[in-house]
Parts: sequence; structure tokens; C-alpha cells
Amino acid sequence: MTADMTAREVDLVVIGTGPGGEALATGAAKAGLEVVAVDKHLVGGECPYYGCIPTKMMVRGSDVVAEVRRAGAVAGEATIAPTWSVVAQRVDEQATAGWDDTVAVDRLRDAGATVHHGVGRLAGPGRVTVETAEGETVTYTARRGVVVNPGTRPAVPPVEGLADTPYWTNRDAVRVTDLPASLVVLGGGPIGCELAQVFSRFGVRVTVVEHADRLAAVDEPEASALLAEVFAHEGIRVLTGVGLQRAAYADGAFTLGLDTGEELVADKLLVATGRVPNLDDLGLETVGLDPTARTIAVDEHLRAGERLWAIGDVTGHGAFTHVSMYQSAVALRDVLGQDGAPAQYHAVPHVTFTDPEIGGVGLTERQARDAGLRVRVGLTRLEESSRGFTHGAGGHGLIKVVEDADRGVLVGASAVGPAGGEILGFLAVAVHAEVPVQTLKTMIFAYPTFHRAIETALGDLESS
Repeated sequence: MTADMTAREVDLVVIGTGPGGEALATGAAKAGLEVVAVDKHLVGGECPYYGCIPTKMMVRGSDVVAEVRRAGAVAGEATIAPTWSVVAQRVDEQATAGWDDTVAVDRLRDAGATVHHGVGRLAGPGRVTVETAEGETVTYTARRGVVVNPGTRPAVPPVEGLADTPYWTNRDAVRVTDLPASLVVLGGGPIGCELAQVFSRFGVRVTVVEHADRLAAVDEPEASALLAEVFAHEGIRVLTGVGLQRAAYADGAFTLGLDTGEELVADKLLVATGRVPNLDDLGLETVGLDPTARTIAVDEHLRAGERLWAIGDVTGHGAFTHVSMYQSAVALRDVLGQDGAPAQYHAVPHVTFTDPEIGGVGLTERQARDAGLRVRVGLTRLEESSRGFTHGAGGHGLIKVVEDADRGVLVGASAVGPAGGEILGFLAVAVHAEVPVQTLKTMIFAYPTFHRAIETALGDLESS
């Protein structure tokens, strides 16, 4: 092991190369700054290796299985023999390159950045100490400053016995090559719901245990109810308002004691109970910040302190790749001393890629009312639209719009159904740009499309 504690001067150090960190480091290097990028695992972060990309390949496979099974209702009999190895191979070879980040590292280096695999820690304003994977310790002094993008890791609840079991997190689930016969999913949020449906469609007997009173609890209750109906129809057992009290593993099986007194037995357990910010080993105390906090407070330019910027999940504005990428552009302009629009979060979109997809933007009805707004709500069922009717099996869904009646603009909306995330784009523009509802009503909506149901939902505002 070698040690080099001599401070090396550079322009910028980026700790954490998830999507936003990688984009910012690349942009800064291409702008001519001397940039150092540090990541303790894979350049690219959670999204391309364990999150967005591999899981959507899994979802795609499960959706094809479901569509074939619906064929009898719309096009004649068809059969499919779902084969998980096809999905696993796509994830391994196409999505993650065997969980190898060489291409991403080369991309950053080609842009002009220095890349370290290792642990980067703040050591005072504008200073970072890096413990590299090769055993070297390097200290950098950054003339412009430091950007932290440490991301999050899976949260594991303090359940008796759980830590002593071989439970899965999302990182394990995306690497599975052989499916179990039975699976309990602890958590009914986006990750839990997506993976529960995927594995169920490939023949796994799935039970979802959710502590909240409904699935997809951050979305509108109408969306939660529809998803619960779909899960029941597909044979997924859902237990809401239920907690896990104890867990044990022996002879290849999990035994799970619920607070209802019921005991579940399954081959595998997937823990999908949220995320923990990676702030506890970042050296925040050296710059006057709290390492035990769940978020880093930032201003509208993502500044967190003297020569310090923070982006991504740890800023508390949504644990989404698209938020991190958005913030990276705002922060990069500030790092480079360029003018530009400050960050705004009134129209953050999100999509859960279940079938039906659940897309939401801005405020839910409850959030809008809690904010003291005078609210009007419009709602329509997608299957009652002409496109939903012609679509047939699998065409269930809904559009819900939430209006600030005093201003006459939408402050939130949901699109649930086939391609719900794509329909959401229209609604996201309306919320972001604060387009008057009366203007939206004067539009011509193409017929027969799913998005035409937005016009019906807008018309329903009058009756609320």
C-alpha cells in the first residue's frame, strides 16, 4: 500500500458518478476544467446497473408475456412458454455488460476527466481525500469546488432476525438467473410493485407485504385501487396495513412473522422498503453539515456551502434519474459561472412501470388540499374512452387532473394505463408551464388516442 497525502490542485472534484454526477463531470471536463470523478462502485450509478435500465428490460419481458395471454380476447388463441433465461441474458449482456463499467469510465476519460474507483470524502471546503481501489490515498484541492452526488442504498428495516437471512434487495433481484417458486416482497412502492409483477408473470408465487394502507402510496388512491385490482386478477396476493415482525431462514426457506399473527413461508424475500442516503461516510462534518441528516439542503442553484454543490437523491427533491440529470445541468452552469434558470420542482414527474403504468406529476389531490389550495378535480376512466374500448384487454386506466381553482391552472395530474408514462408528458407540460385550463380546453385532441381522455378529465372539472 502506498500513501500520497500531498494535495493535488484541480478545478473540480465530483464525488459519486450516478447519472447526474457523470453528466456534470463530463460537461465540466468538456468545458475545459480539470475534473476528478470518484465512485466507490460503478460509474453510472444505480440506474444503469441495478435500477431503471435492467428493471425495465425485466418489465418489458413480463409485459410481452401478459400481452400474449390477452391475445385470446382480441386476436385468437396464442400460447407462450415464459423463459427467464432470455430476460436474464438481456440484462447481463445488453443492459449492464456483466456489471462492468469500462465503457462508462472510458467515456468520462475521453471527455478529459480523471476517474477513480474508490471512496471520496470531504476534508474541508474545496478539499477531498480519495482512498482508491488500488490502495492509494490522494488529497485534492479543488479551485472551483466539489460536487457531491452520493446517491442512496437500499433501506433495511430493523426486523428481528432479518439481518441474519439472505434476503434480496433490488441489486440481487436484477442479477437473478434462476427464479424461485415463491417470493415475498416487503414493500409496495415502485420497486416492490414492478418486481412483484415481473416475477409473478414468470410463474413465481408472489405475496406483497406493505405497511401503508395501500400500494403505490405516493400516488393517487384511485391509481392504488386499480393496481390492487390488477394484482388480484393476476394472482398476486397483497397484504396492506401489515408489518413484518420477525424473519428467519433455514433449510432453503424464509419464515416471516407478520404483526397480524400470520406466518408466511417463501423461497425468497425481496426487501424493497425505501432507500437510505449515503451521507454517513462523506465527511460532511468537515464542511459544517450534519452526516446523520437524510438530505443536504441546497439553494436554487444546488449550492450546499462554500465551493460545494449537491445533486441527486440526497437533495430531497425526488429520487429519480431525471431529477439528478436536471439538477446536474443547473449545477454545472453555476460551476462554470454561466447564467441560467434556477431549479424548480413544482412539476416533477414520475412513473411506476407496472402494467398499467402509473404516471404522476406535481401535486396529488391530497397534497394540493393540504397546501391550502381551493381544489377542483377531474377524473375519467381510460377504458371508457374510444381508444380504451378498442384496446380491449389490458386497456384499463384513468386520467386525473388537479386544478388550483383560484388560478385556473393544473397543479398536478395522473395518467394510469397503457403507456401511462407517455401520456403524462402532455400533463407535465401543462403543470410545468402553468397553462390555463381554459387554454387546454380549446385544444384539438387527436382521436382516437389514449391522451384524448385528458379532454374528458378537463371537462369533468366543472362538476367538482
